[in-house]
Amino acid sequence: MFERYAIFYTPPAGVLAEFGALWLGWDSATGRTVAHPDVACLDVASITATPRKYGLHGTLKAPFRLAGSLEALQDTAASFALRQAPVPLHKMTLRHDSGFVSLRPMGDVTALNRFASDIVRAFDPHRAPLTDADIARRRKANLNPRQDQQMLDWGYPFIFEDFHFHLTLSGRLDAQAGAEVITALHPILSPLVPDPMRIEAITLMGEDSNGMFHQLHHYALTG
Repeated sequence: MFERYAIFYTPPAGVLAEFGALWLGWDSATGRTVAHPDVACLDVASITATPRKYGLHGTLKAPFRLAGSLEALQDTAASFALRQAPVPLHKMTLRHDSGFVSLRPMGDVTALNRFASDIVRAFDPHRAPLTDADIARRRKANLNPRQDQQMLDWGYPFIFEDFHFHLTLSGRLDAQAGAEVITALHPILSPLVPDPMRIEAITLMGEDSNGMFHQLHHYALTG
């Protein structure tokens, strides 16, 4: 049994997933730490300390404590995947937005945002209510009124209109440090990212007692 669960996009096995595990220092597919690569004299361990525990991922349903059984959660994941077709991400690009470096989709994200909203709604019955400590911690992010209400109603503030899909590659960086990371990563990472890219499966994740996330099962989108 894990402390929390989540629904993520994780890249399928291959060069992007392999580099993401090395860059972050955590392979969520195998549940092990890995050595960081040497990249242009960057302090990769420091840059990636905050996102490391999640592995390379895009959040679809943010981590939550489970209400009910794991079997019921798994059933929802399987039935959702049977109804849902793969989702286009189009071209992905490195950007420094909201204070961190990530891969983000370019172009029309209408289908992607609809897909993410459907996941939030489909999996929310399995989410245990937030504690007072959870709410206080979330409010440290200076949420606007809509985000605050979404946090209270759905357990996470950055959903629906406030959702922006991304694969996180750093913790908080100022603009100059972010630009340096992008400059160093671009020639390495760009050849590894499919163009176009799409979400062909969702991944059920579990957070262990040390706060590290593990890939538990992939559900292919076959709708």
